[in-house]
Amino acid sequence: MELRLVDVMGTIVSFDVRCGTADPAAVHLALVRAAADLHRADFVFSTWKPESPVSRMRRGEIGIGEAPESVSEVLELCVRARDASGGWFDPWSAPGGVDPTGLVKGWAAERALARLSSVPGLTGAMVNAGGDIACFGRPDPGREWRIGIRSPADPGVVMATVDGVPAVATSGAYERGAHIYRPAAALAGTAAATDPPVTSATVIGPELWLADALATGLAAGGATALQVIDGLSDYHGLVAFADGTTNTTIGCPVELFDITPAA
Repeated sequence: MELRLVDVMGTIVSFDVRCGTADPAAVHLALVRAAADLHRADFVFSTWKPESPVSRMRRGEIGIGEAPESVSEVLELCVRARDASGGWFDPWSAPGGVDPTGLVKGWAAERALARLSSVPGLTGAMVNAGGDIACFGRPDPGREWRIGIRSPADPGVVMATVDGVPAVATSGAYERGAHIYRPAAALAGTAAATDPPVTSATVIGPELWLADALATGLAAGGATALQVIDGLSDYHGLVAFADGTTNTTIGCPVELFDITPAA
């Protein structure tokens, strides 16, 4: 087993690698390249770093054709995610210009995992980018990866678990504080304006980039956005509200725990 932590993208990204019969040197090289990929994504897409290509695009200093090719790739995914979310995920609605960061962390973590999954003999790995989690294989023979979802009221408490899924993304105020935009186009004419405030939104599915974007949209749209996810094939959602209630899509594979404090 190999464990690695990388401080990047405003969070700690952890790698849990089950090496199996893989060459240790190949595992080490894959981890180095995966970390480099994450730092490159941080440099390109950060809206906090004024010199990043995305920050320069937001100020109108460069066009998309002058930015790294990965920017075009991510923005194309953003269009797909906006359509899939019913408009609840909309990077073009952000103040100050387009902000794809609601998708980028999941996209980058998935790319980092791909570095590891290509290593011959490696039996499994999990990448956790501040609650955006991608995994493949198994941690041990006969056992699937088990992912815990933290309580928004107490991040030290697990409110749900899910087993054997390739991607889980959670959006909330755990790491970055309040950072969710509510797109006016999606909000108009919906009941979401009067829904209880969302404290945590989790999406489970086959691809982390889309799960990450959908979780961002779910945090913005609450119960109304959850209905959109309910209509998507292979994706499920769990949302926690400020009043202490939770709701899920039909057939959501999470195991929920009663975390209500004892009287």
